[in-house]
Formats: sequence, C-alpha cells, structure tokens
Amino acid sequence: MSSSSPVPDAVAAHLDRFLARMRDESMEYGPDAASFLSAAAATLDGGKRLRARFCHAGWRAVARFHDRDATESDALWDICTALEIFQSAALVHDDLIDNSDTRRGRPAAHRALEASHRAAGWSGDAEAFGRASAILLGDLLVAWSDDLLESALEGQPQALTVRSEYARMRRDVTTGQFLDIAEESAWSVNDGGLHAERALRVASLKSARYSIEQPLVLGGAFGGADADQMSALRRFGHPVGMAFQLRDDVLGVFGDASVTGKPAGDDLREGKRTVLIALTRQTLDASARNLLDEMLGDTELTPQQVSFLQATITDSGALEQVEAMIADYAREADRALSGARLDNAAVGELRELARAATVRSS
Repeated sequence: MSSSSPVPDAVAAHLDRFLARMRDESMEYGPDAASFLSAAAATLDGGKRLRARFCHAGWRAVARFHDRDATESDALWDICTALEIFQSAALVHDDLIDNSDTRRGRPAAHRALEASHRAAGWSGDAEAFGRASAILLGDLLVAWSDDLLESALEGQPQALTVRSEYARMRRDVTTGQFLDIAEESAWSVNDGGLHAERALRVASLKSARYSIEQPLVLGGAFGGADADQMSALRRFGHPVGMAFQLRDDVLGVFGDASVTGKPAGDDLREGKRTVLIALTRQTLDASARNLLDEMLGDTELTPQQVSFLQATITDSGALEQVEAMIADYAREADRALSGARLDNAAVGELRELARAATVRSS
C-alpha cells in the first residue's frame, strides 16, 4: 500500500475523535465497562485500512470526474472509518468462530479478554468469560460502526443509497460467514465436484464484496456516482475481491507466520474448505483424499504434518491453479476500468490498490 495515501492518518484522527466521544458517553457505566471499551478500541489498532482505502478511491474516482477540485469531507472520512470499525467487528467474531489465538501477531480479542479475567483474579471460567465477552465486543463494534455511519450521513444527499449499500454489505458478510462454517460440516454430504463452486460463493459473500466491492461502491455512491459509474466500480471491485480472498486462502496455508501474524498452516488446523482444498481433493485418489479429509481440521497438527499437507496441495497442482485464478481475476478487474467514466488519476490509484490487495505476503 502506498505510504503517501492520506487514508491512514485521516482514519486514525477520526477514530480517535469517535473513541473519545464513546468513552465520555460511557463514563457513568463504571470501570469494568471502561475496560470493555478499551478492549474494543484495542481491536482497531493496526491493519492495512484496506476498506477505507478502497472507499476513498471509489469516492475520488467519481467525485473528481465530475469536479476536479472536489475535496474530502469529514463525512467521507467518517464513512471510511465506519468501515474499519465494522471490519474489526467481523474479525473479532471470525477469530472466535475459528478458535484463533492470534490476530496481527497479538492475542485475539477473546484471548485478551480471557487473560484480563485471570489478571483481575475474578472467579469462574476465564475461557468462557473471554468467549462470551468477545461476542458482545463484536456486537458493540457493529453498533459503533452504525453510529458513525448514521452521523456521517445526516443531511447528506446520497444518504439513502449509501445506507442501502452498507446494509447489503452487512447482510452479505454475515451470510457468507455462516456459509463458511456450514461448509466445514456440509462438505461430507455434498458432491465433491461442487466443492470449488461452493467455496467460491463463500469467498464472494464473506470477503470479496465486503472487503473490496462494497467499500468502492460506498465511496462512489457518496461521491454521486451514476448507474454507469456504479457498474464500473462493481465490475472492477468484485474480481479484485475474489483475487484478494484467494490470496488470503494461499497465505492461510503457506504464509510466513512472522509476516501474517498467524501460525503457519492455520487454515489447515481450522479445517477451512477453501477453493485450494476443493481443487486439491479433485486430483487425489480415494486413499489420499481420505487422509487429507482426516487431517484437515485437526487442531493438533504438528509442523511436520502441516508440511506434508502443504506438499500434497502443491503436488496436486491446486496451488498453481489458484495462482492462475488470481491472475485471471486481476486481468478481469483491469479490463473493467478501460473506458470507464472515472477520474484518470483515481483509476491509476485503483490499479495500484488492486495489485497491493492481490500480490502480498500478509
């Protein structure tokens, strides 16, 4: 991601302002609630600000096509920030669902809350407390995201369109998350030939739309996009989002833990039924396929077993196929920008963002 982007600093400033207001409004709730709010705020540290960047780029592509002197408003930055808060909510719940211990190299929210229970010397089951609290923490972050969005849209001419797109994003990612966990159980009763198709549906709903396409569209809508411009942003955003998620799937199996902040082979231990796994299964004989199915989802996989599964996936040709799919999606996205009625400088930024989202190591 370009270090010259104004997005990280703007989002940080608007986050600080919003969090200060939330703390002020919650002072009467007592010290335990203050700790809960601090835990929520901690989840907002770090990250690539990917969704905010795409939202800003979508706004710029449209607004500066119509007015070369258009400047960012506080309302735009609040929408970008609301997206980042929603992202944190999704990650808190995702880590809880996946039983992930870490996020960005630090304890996942439920593990941090569990540790705070122990540190305070409270009675009862610290692990159960951490999990229950993380559910509520994610819910609080969703509420914060909605609060900030609604305040940003007050009096804005594009409020109805932006609100509608934001609501669609929330529904899509929640449904996609359910389909993701359902596939970890449903794969055994479904035709193996449909596994890749089902995994691609999960990738679209859970990640592609809400990570790339919808932030772009939200920014474009706030910038006053017409139907053709909205269509161009969607036709660009969805394949970039698909490539982004497929890259995530590759990193979930082959990523360097020191870079990703997650243990090597984490997706294998979690039993993720990704496109990578579906394509691997298609090439294996019954015996090898049964062994793969037996090992996948074993939380106690040793480094040697992870290496074995990595080699199985590579030797099957599935990794090469997924890399080819990523490249195809990237080309599809690039074609969508050709001739689009969007600001030329912003189109260059969109291409740079697409490369950063799909050619990455974390």
